[in-house]
Amino acid sequence: MDRLETRSDAGLLQLSLAREESAFLLLYGRLKGGIFRYAYYMTCSRTEAEEVTQEVFISLLKEGGSYREELGDVAGFAFGIARNFVRRIERRERAYQPFPDGDALEDLSDSLVSQPEALPGRMIRSEVVERVHTAIASLPDHYRQVVVLCDLCEFSYAEAASRLQCAVGTIRSRLNRAHTLLAQKLKPLRSRQSDIGAAGTEGCLV
Repeated sequence: MDRLETRSDAGLLQLSLAREESAFLLLYGRLKGGIFRYAYYMTCSRTEAEEVTQEVFISLLKEGGSYREELGDVAGFAFGIARNFVRRIERRERAYQPFPDGDALEDLSDSLVSQPEALPGRMIRSEVVERVHTAIASLPDHYRQVVVLCDLCEFSYAEAASRLQCAVGTIRSRLNRAHTLLAQKLKPLRSRQSDIGAAGTEGCLV
């Protein structure tokens, strides 16, 4: 008998639907990280991300029989379920919550606002990251999705295209446009950085 580790995700899903617990646990281990990170950055809540992740795997056991391998991989199928749960959460009436902290978000902040290290003090650094939080949250959904998937979850263009069911070229185009919009929203910070750099740190009270 083949070892479960050599089975494809589709094979593991079939075994999971046949109540093979070890296959389900292995499938869970393969997919949970990507689903959790996506839900975490989209909902800005660890609790809600955990809820989405749990609901996705419950749904896989209930609805996995409708999966068709020729239409895409299991990860993409699971992502579609996660996306629907995230949308339900976003429709709830709740106050805005800032994006969760993380290295990926700080790296994106670095690329959108040039040389943040040159800004004097941690207060300015924190302001940059918080402005990026707000700017991402304000993007139209189709742009926010690609930023979360490609920049924060670090999916490849091909993986993001599979998840969003569109062409790789569309992902590239949306991501470029999203970065342009973010840069425009952050333009006041870039101007402020230039002013501070010209004045020198001795002219700053921070």
